[in-house]
Amino acid sequence: MPDASPLTLDSVSVLLVWTAIAIYALAFIAYAVDLARRGAVAVEAKDAAAQTARERELVAAGGGRGSAGSGIVDQLRAQETASEEALNAPVGRRARLVWARIGTSLTVLGFLFHLGGDVTRGIAAGRVPWSNMYEFALTGTLLIVAVYLGVLLRYDLRFLGTFITGLVVVLLGGTAIWFYTDIVPLMDPLKSVWLVIHVFVASLATALFSLAFGLSVLQLMQARREARIAAVASAQDAVGTSAASPAKTGPGFLRTLPSAEALESLAYRFAILGFIFWTFTLIAGSIWANDAWGRYWGFDTKEVWTFVIWVLYAGYIHARATRGWRGSRSAWLSIIGFTAVIFNFTIVNMFFKGLHAYSGLS
Repeated sequence: MPDASPLTLDSVSVLLVWTAIAIYALAFIAYAVDLARRGAVAVEAKDAAAQTARERELVAAGGGRGSAGSGIVDQLRAQETASEEALNAPVGRRARLVWARIGTSLTVLGFLFHLGGDVTRGIAAGRVPWSNMYEFALTGTLLIVAVYLGVLLRYDLRFLGTFITGLVVVLLGGTAIWFYTDIVPLMDPLKSVWLVIHVFVASLATALFSLAFGLSVLQLMQARREARIAAVASAQDAVGTSAASPAKTGPGFLRTLPSAEALESLAYRFAILGFIFWTFTLIAGSIWANDAWGRYWGFDTKEVWTFVIWVLYAGYIHARATRGWRGSRSAWLSIIGFTAVIFNFTIVNMFFKGLHAYSGLS
């Protein structure tokens, strides 16, 4: 943490950052309440639908018994259709979820304070604010929130708000506590236009990968729920009985989310966009390395891990597009890829010293 003596632009930056963290934490709580309320409403709607289905079966009992399990499957498909329509609904026609709106409003407010902290850090340093580990995290988390808020204009991803704000609170809070560094002059290799381009694009790619990661986690949860419902429907068809509702299939809010297939498709789109930016990051880094050290590639630890991440996401995109790796396998590849991104930012920067030793940590 900086000295508490005179109030400088850097001190103002730190104050703004901690204010943003506090607001993001409040947004996380609001989004969590929203998910809880969605779950409760979904359970009530499900019970009402089950009661209606039972009444229809009793009415039709004299004319032959229908498929018990098919009723459950029909309910599932109806929920998926409604959820996917809500996902693509224009901003003005979206469900008026009070706690989700509070969470989004707080996220916007936190973003403004976060932006102020990033900008004042850059002004205080007299350069772009991403030349060390602290500043990269400051800008990277800012872009995660920016991309999330931007995507909300096209897709109703407020159900992802808990994940996004929680991730930012952990990353930004940990950065402010453990990675803070005083402003120092740039090292000679960093005095390049590529500092502006290369690092910013890498941060943008990371933001897109984080959205794909969050959607992939939800995809796995939703796929597990759908598999359980299908198993219950199959069992009911086999014995010719009907139950009020299948066994508990996971958190209630999952009933208000799009299908696992829709979540996977959306995660795939974000991963492709992130991969494009990461490819540019790799190419730009090689050009910058040639300008700074006279070679395009030197098997430095940072270079190797940047390439490893590129290979992981290239494999994910290729496997899903041409090898039919869909469903859980696709989601796990996305999750592994983002885990490699976080490993590259934390472990590699902190413990593997090389030509890219710009973390600013002693």
